[in-house]
This record gives sequence, structure tokens and C-alpha cells, in this order.
Amino acid sequence: MARVLSALIAGLVFGAGIAISGMINPAKVLNFFDFAGSWDPSLAFVMGGALIVTAAGYRFVLQQPKPLFDKTFHLPTKRDLDLPLLAGAAVFGTGWGIAGFCPGGSIPALGLGEISAVIFVAAMLAGIVLARLMRKAFAPQTSAGK
Repeated sequence: MARVLSALIAGLVFGAGIAISGMINPAKVLNFFDFAGSWDPSLAFVMGGALIVTAAGYRFVLQQPKPLFDKTFHLPTKRDLDLPLLAGAAVFGTGWGIAGFCPGGSIPALGLGEISAVIFVAAMLAGIVLARLMRKAFAPQTSAGK
């Protein structure tokens, strides 16, 4: 229960930060990408601040012998750049630039009742399902499964 509660609290703090910074407003995000027009650099400050807090937090947390609510830390071990990672990053960036939403900002934006946030989240979920189906379809077949 403590693990679920801590995840809920972390999500609420993240969502509040996204809302307070204005990053649930797609127009604000799109203005960040509009260098030739009404460029708004505030997103860079939000991301820079988040990077500083995250770096300090990881440095502190990873010095602990184990997490508070789990047996071990679950850190990524894969370090190579592959096609799924690069394609995913390209799709993420393209979607963010077109819609003005990223997954982290779209969930809190649902609370505004804006249809654009609902459409984005529905499309995001459809994309997740499609990616999983494609990964399964293109996964190497093993002899144990035949």
C-alpha cells in the first residue's frame, strides 16, 4: 500500500508541476518550438529546472542501499541505440511538435476537459497498443514456442 501511495503522491506532484508551469497548455508548448514566430523560452527553464532536481535526486537516492518501498532499484541496463528507440524518439518528438502535448502533460490536461487532450491521450494509447502488437509480430520466433 505504501508503494502505491508513494507513486500516487509522486504523480500528483509531477502533475501539479506540469499544471503550474503551464505545460498542459499546448499553445505554450508549440510557442517553444516556434523560433521564427512567437518563441516562448519558458519551457527550457521548466526542463532545466526539472533536470537539476532530477540529477540531485538520483544522486541522493542511488546512494541508499535500497529503495524505500522495493527490494532493489530497477535501473535500465540497455545502453545501445537501436531502431525501436530512435523511431520512438522520432515519433515522440513529432507528436509533441504537432499536438503540443507530451504524455506527461496530456494526462493532467485531461482535467481541463479539453477535447484535444482526450484525442491526444486516445491516440497515444492506440499507439502504445499498436507498438506492442508490432513488437510481438516482429519478435524473433523461438523453437520453444513452436
